Amino acid sequence: MGKIRVAIAGVGNCASSLLQGIEFYKHASDIDRQKPVGLMHYDLGGYTPGEVEVVAAFDVDARKVGQPLEVAVFAPPNNTITIWRDLPRYGVTVEMGEVLDGIAPHMASYPPERSFVAAKEKPVNIEQRLRDSGAEILLCYLPVGSQNAVERYARACLETGVSLINCMPVFIVSDEKWAVQFGERGIPVIGDDVKSQLGSTILHRAIMKLFADRGIRVRHTYQLNTGGNTDFLNMLDRTRLGSKRKSKTEAVQSVMPERLPELDVHIGPSDYVAWQNDNKVCFLRIEGEGFAGIPIELELRMSVQDSPNSGGVVIDAIRCLKLARERKVGGPLYSIAAYTMKHPPRQMPDDLARDRVEKFIKGELER
Repeated sequence: MGKIRVAIAGVGNCASSLLQGIEFYKHASDIDRQKPVGLMHYDLGGYTPGEVEVVAAFDVDARKVGQPLEVAVFAPPNNTITIWRDLPRYGVTVEMGEVLDGIAPHMASYPPERSFVAAKEKPVNIEQRLRDSGAEILLCYLPVGSQNAVERYARACLETGVSLINCMPVFIVSDEKWAVQFGERGIPVIGDDVKSQLGSTILHRAIMKLFADRGIRVRHTYQLNTGGNTDFLNMLDRTRLGSKRKSKTEAVQSVMPERLPELDVHIGPSDYVAWQNDNKVCFLRIEGEGFAGIPIELELRMSVQDSPNSGGVVIDAIRCLKLARERKVGGPLYSIAAYTMKHPPRQMPDDLARDRVEKFIKGELER
């Protein structure tokens, strides 16, 4: 089937987990490939995880820029769990992107091993590097709140014909103005804000839908999350959280028969706990009324490794984009976005989205 040539913007924990996971599945035994642990699809449309090939990478941290990709993914402030240490030599050097609003000012007050250290190199020509590398897909893993920086990479994709997977809560694919531009150029895209394979948002959605399906009226709910990676440190600046809160809240509200009043739902990051590293802990509470108005309350705590939790989802998104490019489909891929993203262009129930993704893979559904 050939390789899927991918560029990465933001060589952080998520990129590190993705590359390590690709090697993990590439070296799986024949038996493990038949029943792979942690993947929704081992073979997707003829493509396995091992077909994903990184051909370009961009970052702005001094400890990553200029380094081989296989070295940079383990450089501070990355602190995710190690899945596969012996990465291959990719032949890719991490290049300097444009900082813009990619680094929050408050990050400078934290120790370097926990925060970003801006490199002093001159930014490369992103469009030229995408063309020279032959990249087909750009993965956007920039920090929350990097509106201008994400838009910069989106423009580069429009200019070069490269597909975008926007894993961040900056609204590109779900913004009609951007979506129309990608559609007019025949470029398939997926976004925005990646769901974890089994994370706080997908779990919250499932339980809220269960309440509604069983006739329970939800009165109040919250979802609080803590973690110790740079994502949580970055989000201590509350001014960068607007789109993140909206993305997570809409993902949950969209499965309800009636929206909850804003005062009765609180969803979003809560605090940074340094010693948690890439471990994310979710505290979820739902209060409702059952038969004859009798109170029902649910309390839940879930602990996950945050960055690897998105790896299996992104691997599927990459391969679906490859199929779309082969089929000459342009614009947002609605089914895949609804299944893999918190803030897709069109929200739909997860079971319906999954069914539509399977039909897309088989060629029974265009997008």
